[in-house]
Amino acid sequence: MFAVLVVLDAVVGHAWPATEDNESYAAAALVALVLNLLAVLLLSRPFGALLRRARPDLPDVVARNYGGTLAVFLVTAAVFTTGLVHHATVVANENAIRDAMTRAEAWIGARAPAEFRRHVQLSDTFAIEPGSIYRTCAPGRLPSRSYCVIVKTHLPFARSVTFAGHEPNALFAQGVG
Repeated sequence: MFAVLVVLDAVVGHAWPATEDNESYAAAALVALVLNLLAVLLLSRPFGALLRRARPDLPDVVARNYGGTLAVFLVTAAVFTTGLVHHATVVANENAIRDAMTRAEAWIGARAPAEFRRHVQLSDTFAIEPGSIYRTCAPGRLPSRSYCVIVKTHLPFARSVTFAGHEPNALFAQGVG
């Protein structure tokens, strides 16, 4: 049961991540493995003891086994519930970043110098405030020079994009983190 539920937790963790970031199957499996292992180590004895109170005829080993199984099921329920609760936020933020990229590419395509307009499809986007404020940069001929804009998705399209300099997002992100 342990192995089956670890795999199920990994699939659920990948499909419905608890955080804004996408989670690979390997990362989700590792998190699931650690959570399930900790649950069995920490909860199998107490759950087994509670079960033995209700059923004193059960051997201690069997009660602990049932307790560990219950602990693993609880981890699966927690992973599923957490993913389900955060799913709407994750989807909303994914839609917001797509909207921000569309706005930025349209603005850069209409207003940036030709050097950057040629590379607008290669632009990258950095979430300053996920779901609301993004920074998109189109690369130029030199890797150290980009044409960047700030996009505020909560504003009307005409006022939502402003020029933000030439520093690439890779450098910008270092100063943020």
